[in-house]
Amino acid sequence: MDKLKKLWRFLTSPEMILYIIFGVLTTAINLVAYGLLHPLFHINAYWNVLIANAIAWVLAVAFAFITNKLYVFRSKSFEPSLLRRELISFVGARLLTLGIDELGMMLLVSVMGMNDWIAKTIVNVLVIVLNYILSKLFIFKKES
Repeated sequence: MDKLKKLWRFLTSPEMILYIIFGVLTTAINLVAYGLLHPLFHINAYWNVLIANAIAWVLAVAFAFITNKLYVFRSKSFEPSLLRRELISFVGARLLTLGIDELGMMLLVSVMGMNDWIAKTIVNVLVIVLNYILSKLFIFKKES
């Protein structure tokens, strides 16, 4: 019972609530940007999707970096070397979890034959948890 109480306190902590709120907003930015950008490109269906998706991903990651830095993990310093380290680490971590997302989808859908929406939900939970852990422990860690 004690472990459940600790888990509940963690999940309802201000940091976690902000992480969830800004995560939802990041996802909304990604989806809205994709929806607005996709019709703008008139190359072919395949390239339209890839270009719009890549730009939407960049916009979403930029928003996530700023909100995670300032509001979730409260890393207020803009000292150039710290900012550079945080930004490179953040983008690197997001690229890593993008790769995990792609690999997970390939394995669950193509190899195991799982429904793509169920697979996407499972993989997204894993990616969200990994993004939080990487941000908390490595990217925006508090210096002791």
